[in-house]
Amino acid sequence: MLEDALFSVGVLIVVAKLAEGIFRRFRLNSIVAYMATGVLLGPVLGLVELNGYIQIFLALGIFLYFFIIGLDEIDVTGFMAALRGRFFAAALIAVTIPLMASLVVTMDLFHDFGLRLDFNGALALAGVLSLTSLGVLAKVLIDTDRLREPIGIELFTTALIAELLVLLMVGMTIGEHAHSLSWKGVLLLLGQIAGFIVVTWVMAGRVIPLLIVYLERLLRVPHLSFGLILGTLLVAVVCAEKLGLHGSLGALLLGVALSRLPHQVQRDIIPSMKSIADGFFVPLFFSSAGLHLDLSFTELPALTIAALAVIPLIGKFAGASLGAVVARLDAPFAIATGLMAKGVAEIAVLLVLLEHDVIGRAVFSLFVLMMLAYILFAPPVIGFAVSRAKSSGRFTPPPTLPPTLVRFALEDITVGDVIDRTRAYPGPGLSVREFADEWITSHQHDYVVAEGGALAGVVSLAMLRYLPKHSWFDTKLEKIARQTTPNTWPDEHVEDALQRMTENSLTIMPVLERESGEFTGAITSQEILELITAEARGGQ
Repeated sequence: MLEDALFSVGVLIVVAKLAEGIFRRFRLNSIVAYMATGVLLGPVLGLVELNGYIQIFLALGIFLYFFIIGLDEIDVTGFMAALRGRFFAAALIAVTIPLMASLVVTMDLFHDFGLRLDFNGALALAGVLSLTSLGVLAKVLIDTDRLREPIGIELFTTALIAELLVLLMVGMTIGEHAHSLSWKGVLLLLGQIAGFIVVTWVMAGRVIPLLIVYLERLLRVPHLSFGLILGTLLVAVVCAEKLGLHGSLGALLLGVALSRLPHQVQRDIIPSMKSIADGFFVPLFFSSAGLHLDLSFTELPALTIAALAVIPLIGKFAGASLGAVVARLDAPFAIATGLMAKGVAEIAVLLVLLEHDVIGRAVFSLFVLMMLAYILFAPPVIGFAVSRAKSSGRFTPPPTLPPTLVRFALEDITVGDVIDRTRAYPGPGLSVREFADEWITSHQHDYVVAEGGALAGVVSLAMLRYLPKHSWFDTKLEKIARQTTPNTWPDEHVEDALQRMTENSLTIMPVLERESGEFTGAITSQEILELITAEARGGQ
């Protein structure tokens, strides 16, 4: 009955939020409070039972949760920039080894553990055990004030890549057609995912931002951007389901694509999204996990329980340690400990697996209890390991700072807070020979050319390859300066400026006064990195 469903939802929300307040007094994660609410109102008191109406709310909660993960935690720009770098190598090793170790148990390779899973189910469950929760890790790094330090940047970047790799893999295993996939079907599915990503990327990166700005100016409707994004989310979920992917993967990919929205648009939609998620859908979603919990896991063989708890744990730590050593990251022990952050995203994936009958209640209950243990005990262990880590002084930042890290570390910092207004710039009348002798440095590839408050353009060293050296004495910078370059303004958020620098393959961007267009200086990606790591250098 609809009335029963509304009563159950109302009771779950009220008790879950009250429990969250109580649990926070004891410094316990809100997810633990939500789970405890589900256990109390479901298996213990029997006041709430799941029905079809509640399942609709829960489905919306799943999609919104994964959308926010993609929007607020993951960015493809940083991921693609790291594909050939040591951070990708570290993440790949940190994922592959625990995945293989977990498959030994979930596929019953050397012993019959009694899980009775097909390959896709075993792979999805192994993925859960291999996943790193970036949100949990970010909170620990912020709480320990290490996010802006080299160890924090290395951990954050590696965890971001690892999380996206595993979430994409798990998303492929739980789609509508995943159970019947052949090698040909896998290639077809990969093609469908690629097509979905391309269309979503173009729509979210190019079409939707311009459409939102135009419609807001034309219609002046309150919260228009929020409504458009929410509607687009539901359409993306349906499109993903039609392709045979799970809707949560579609929501995740849409969130990733929309993470490239201008900061101002994000500020219009993210608070509203988070308010609805944190106040309604997420408490309901995770409390439903408590409704599914029971003691059936005790019927599993003791060896199976021990194997699921210990083997993936050892594999995860060993893989993360090896990845950090191979990639020559600072403090391998701290990196490996940090990548043990788990719990929140894993429970969400487990609910999806339970919904699709990939796993039964016994396995679900066991895994949820394991994830709760990670939520309770991993953060203090990670915080201790990271706080004791010593820098070797050989820190090399990722080639492109993940915009997600910038959002965490540089929230509300504008270009005007970064710009050095005393810096001098080469003038347009300077010859290329004089420019090369007086201005070129080893760590800078792009140079702003300006004189007397007027911007002449940007010169990139790559341009000089095509200019014969005998012409360097007679050619002025104004002749080779690229005039149609992106610029920024003092009141713009650093995140947006960094995003445009990355998209245009620039390391420097001119700053103009918004009203007069007068050149006032420039900012570089190196300056943004220095701002993030200022605390680390100050403490060394």
